[in-house]
Amino acid sequence: MTPLVQPAGRNRALSRIRRAVPTPRTALFGALLWAATMGASALVNLLLDDWETPEKIRTVSLLYACGGALAFPLGLFAARLVSLGRRWEVAFAAAFVCLLGATIGLTGGLFALQYRSYYAEWHAPAFTHTWALQFVFTMLIALYQFVVLGIRLYFPVGFVALFAVSVWFARQQR
Repeated sequence: MTPLVQPAGRNRALSRIRRAVPTPRTALFGALLWAATMGASALVNLLLDDWETPEKIRTVSLLYACGGALAFPLGLFAARLVSLGRRWEVAFAAAFVCLLGATIGLTGGLFALQYRSYYAEWHAPAFTHTWALQFVFTMLIALYQFVVLGIRLYFPVGFVALFAVSVWFARQQR
């Protein structure tokens, strides 16, 4: 009986994925720090804009913090996967793009889910054709509103933090 041999390409891919997974300590502390920074970025902008009520400011800041907490480990993994064995410029760019995409994507997704839960009261019964259309279009509208109105809450604090974390990441990859 001959043993099963896996193709070399699959072994290399699995090895690359294993090396890209951040340590639990880095993922946890990074997620906590990234969450605090993204929440603080939203909080500063909302306070400076003299926005709505304190309860709504807390809610939005918490949403940004949760999005940041979920995004950091995913963005760090993606950046490490893309930049393994590459120069520091590639590592910097990978961290910048992956963390930016993960943070905006996951925070926007959380915003869309919250938006959808608000409007669910007026939607058709679940899992009908009409409900599916309402679900898809409500989520798309929410994501559009997040891109138009929500991304500005990352400036300037979140952008500075993104730059700093990207530099840290590039230095770690050397």
